[in-house]
Amino acid sequence: MAVLVIGWGTSVKIAAIRTDLSQGLNGIQRTIAAVGSEKYVDIVGSFQTGYHISGIAPFGDLLVVLAYIPDEDEKEKKISTSVTPRQGTAQRPEIHLVSWKNDEVTTDALPIHGYEHYKAKDYALAHAPFSGSSNAGGQWAAGDEPLYYIVSPKDIVVAKPRDAEDHIAWLLQHDCHEKALAAVEAGQGRTELLDEVGSRYLDHLIIERKYAEAAQRCPKLLRGSPSAWERWVFHFAHLRQLPVLVPYIPTENPQLSDTAYEVALVALTTNPSFHELLLTTVKNWPPMLFSASPVISAIEPQLNSSSMTDTLKEALAELYVINSQHDKALSLYAELLKPEVFEFIEKYNLHDSIHDKIVNLMILDSKRTVHLLIQHRDIIPPYEVVEQLLHTNKNCDKRYFLHLYLHALFEIDIHAGKDFHDMQVELYADYEPRMLLPFLRSSQHYRLDKAYEIFAQRELVREQVFVLGRMGNAKEALSTIINKLENIEEAVEFVMDQHDDELWEELIRQCLQKPEMVGMLLEHTVGNLDPLYIVSLVPDGLEIPRLRDRLVKIVTDYRTETSLRNGCNDILKADCVNLLVKYYHEARRGVYMASMDEEVHGNRVDDGSSRASERSSSVRALDIKSRTRCGARCCLCFDPLHIQDISVIVFYCCHAYHLSCLEGGLDLMRSNSNQDSDNGSDDEDGSPSGESRMRCVLCTTAAA
Repeated sequence: MAVLVIGWGTSVKIAAIRTDLSQGLNGIQRTIAAVGSEKYVDIVGSFQTGYHISGIAPFGDLLVVLAYIPDEDEKEKKISTSVTPRQGTAQRPEIHLVSWKNDEVTTDALPIHGYEHYKAKDYALAHAPFSGSSNAGGQWAAGDEPLYYIVSPKDIVVAKPRDAEDHIAWLLQHDCHEKALAAVEAGQGRTELLDEVGSRYLDHLIIERKYAEAAQRCPKLLRGSPSAWERWVFHFAHLRQLPVLVPYIPTENPQLSDTAYEVALVALTTNPSFHELLLTTVKNWPPMLFSASPVISAIEPQLNSSSMTDTLKEALAELYVINSQHDKALSLYAELLKPEVFEFIEKYNLHDSIHDKIVNLMILDSKRTVHLLIQHRDIIPPYEVVEQLLHTNKNCDKRYFLHLYLHALFEIDIHAGKDFHDMQVELYADYEPRMLLPFLRSSQHYRLDKAYEIFAQRELVREQVFVLGRMGNAKEALSTIINKLENIEEAVEFVMDQHDDELWEELIRQCLQKPEMVGMLLEHTVGNLDPLYIVSLVPDGLEIPRLRDRLVKIVTDYRTETSLRNGCNDILKADCVNLLVKYYHEARRGVYMASMDEEVHGNRVDDGSSRASERSSSVRALDIKSRTRCGARCCLCFDPLHIQDISVIVFYCCHAYHLSCLEGGLDLMRSNSNQDSDNGSDDEDGSPSGESRMRCVLCTTAAA
């Protein structure tokens, strides 16, 4: 179907030229040959315009109309007279893009030279369509768009459909930046346009004061351009809106100059609402991106001002760490009571830097702080710790901290904190009374009168007793035990520790005033006091509860104790006899010592020769004693023992003989022994007669 568009005057008609089709066999249509075909025109649309039509052409589904706008004065003159009006008042010709129903899409006025003097007939519109042209998606491919020629007496204007870049420019002109950006990203135009579109989009958002949205768009619009990023960083800084951009500033791909990062961090220090972001940024950004010194210089003047916050202090501490100023960082961590301060101290070996931070560390974690102070007490002496804790103005339980520290110090070295033992007595009484007695027994560096006063105020009776005993007032201490503790067992133990007989009398005297005490005293004095003596002192008529049962128990315990003692004595005597006999037999044995030319060996000359090696060290000791006692001479021939080629026999009685001398002396002893054997007697040791034994001649003769 062909379309014929007719424009005449102010009227437009659209006609469709159709070809008549006839039915073929079996109901199939076929086209009649061109020679014999019949065509007809069908008007499919028409409308009236408010202007004169100088030219018309199709534009896809729309119509391009070259319009001449008549002047109002010209219309009136045309009606009133037939005289041709004077030229020079005509309006610009216009290009109208309308639908077939006269719905206007766009209108453009054409800048034609001399248009004031032209009429409708002076203009013409020519159309040069291209076969194969398409407008898929509303846009023609490059080179395929149709051309329109607007002809006037002096100008020829060539018109064609807008391309993608024209479309983008139009969108930007009408503030449709998001659509323009989407068009560029979709490839509708040169990629170089993206920077321009992005920059204009950001400018538009800045003008609209939509700073947060502009910052959010920066990663997408600026992409990987370091120069673009830095330009916008400084632009935001100039507008005092840099904090909203900081979360989006890249740290790599691209990496900006260190100045850009420093400016961004400094901008975050100006307002407390940005301090949290500053801390997060300092922790997340790699330290090599920026220099910490400019940021530190911007924060330090605020340390004593009202704008200083804990978050800003923590950020400053992080910057100090980056700048290797660990001492200053430690001060801030301790002030902020950060739990990781202890690991920080160990990591950077800052033990010498905690002198003025003891109180803060104690508040943070007293247990770890005490361990740290004790471990490094050579660096931080006890008097310094005590001084700080005593005079701190911080709201904390400083006396409890003192107790923890001094207690730990005392357990490590009882003399290290001796100057503070008076204070420690009171601290123990307040916080840990159960540790008082071990402390009192171990220390000699506290005042007894002051300690007694403290214990009396707090009614610590056992501690009073101990101090009274150490002060030498044993009777008052004993009276305290009996009257306040009413514990006879402790009273007896106390008297036993004092080793004073008068205290026993005092104990009995005070117990006699209380019948129940007398009964308990009888139960606990077995082995220390004579129960009969106590009973004899009991006044007549004094009723002692459960006296009969207690007397029975005393008698039973006494018998048991006596039986145990007798049994122990019998066992002791038997052991003494057995050991003495064993020693006697061992002492009568001799030890053979070879001459210088013989192989060194330690055989026992008697039947116990297998044990000689075990006693070699003892033999040498006896030999030395024998030499000292006998002048290192044989006890028979009185010649020196060190005569060569002669062996020596040494006995445990410290007598020594030459082997040849001893054998000669023993012959006589054997003959006497044989005579005794004939009479039916055995050897002294109970051995059968005739068995060869060596005995010390001197000791044996003396025993005989």
